[in-house]
Formats: sequence, structure tokens, C-alpha cells
Amino acid sequence: MAKPSRATECPKCCSTDLGKANQTGYGAVYPPNKMSLGSDVEHIMCTDCGLIIESYVKKPEKFKNTL
Repeated sequence: MAKPSRATECPKCCSTDLGKANQTGYGAVYPPNKMSLGSDVEHIMCTDCGLIIESYVKKPEKFKNTL
């Protein structure tokens, strides 16, 4: 699977001033029914209006075979 493309403009306010944020700790995502430390989440967000445009888990391999 190809890596997702990164946003270049906010769909809400049309600003091109975007930033990256990491969500860690208790905000991490965990696979169901697996003993795992989970994965932090990375967000691409608009630094003008605050809209979170894209979100990704940093370690997607931890979620293989969870369906």
C-alpha cells in the first residue's frame, strides 16, 4: 500500500499554514484483544483554525491481523 499523501491546504479555512502534532500516552491507539503497547498517533493540523486534517498511527504494523 502506498503512503498516504500529505495535505497542503485546510479544507475548512483554505489556509496553507499546517503543522504536525503527536498524540502519545493515554491518547495512543491499541489493537483489540492483543497484548501490545499500541502506537502513538500523528496529526496534520491547520495552525490557523485548528482543524485536524489527517491522522496516522506511527506503527501500523502493530495492527496487522486484527480483523
